Amino acid sequence: MDTTYWGRQFGVMLFKDAISKENLLKYYVKSESNKKYIEGIQELKNRGYKVKAIVCDGRKGLINSFKNIPVQMCQFHQVAIIRRYITKNPKMPASIELKEIVALLKQTDKESFEGLLNEWHIKWKSFLQERTVNEKTGKSHYTHKRLRSAHRSLKTNLNWLFTWYDNIELKIPNTTNAIDGHFADLKNKLRNHNGLTLKRKMKFINEFLKV
Repeated sequence: MDTTYWGRQFGVMLFKDAISKENLLKYYVKSESNKKYIEGIQELKNRGYKVKAIVCDGRKGLINSFKNIPVQMCQFHQVAIIRRYITKNPKMPASIELKEIVALLKQTDKESFEGLLNEWHIKWKSFLQERTVNEKTGKSHYTHKRLRSAHRSLKTNLNWLFTWYDNIELKIPNTTNAIDGHFADLKNKLRNHNGLTLKRKMKFINEFLKV
């Protein structure tokens, strides 16, 4: 499940079946909310669907909002989060090494990734604890705050990054790419119809998503 936007106040939240590739449910939304995702899952259950697992992005609070349902955080979204913290082309050796580890996320197993991440943290622990003092106030702050945030994000989300691995029999996708690709195709087609009213745009989306 994922959401895409056109502008700031018009978006589509989509729920897709990873097995049949069928779009099951959509909502038009002004903003993305955990409440709406939870409502969508309940709606699918009410319609008789059995939700074996959920694949979603790392939206705060979302991945631990579902009881008794395995939740896989999209690994692609996790990579994007780290890229925002350390940039696409980091310069510091510690950041470069972390980027290389994160690049392995989508092609390795849980134990290997966790081991590499722990080794990285041990190696750079002192570096991460470095502080910079503000000469005017005398107060200090961590020198490498964004790198620390990148590491903390990985540690915080680790339990949900390998749900597919912990529940291998369910064949859970490790990304929301099936939806992301669908959204990209939809937006490309809509670009050829610039100037549509909101009502006509919604009609186009309805026909494209068939849900």
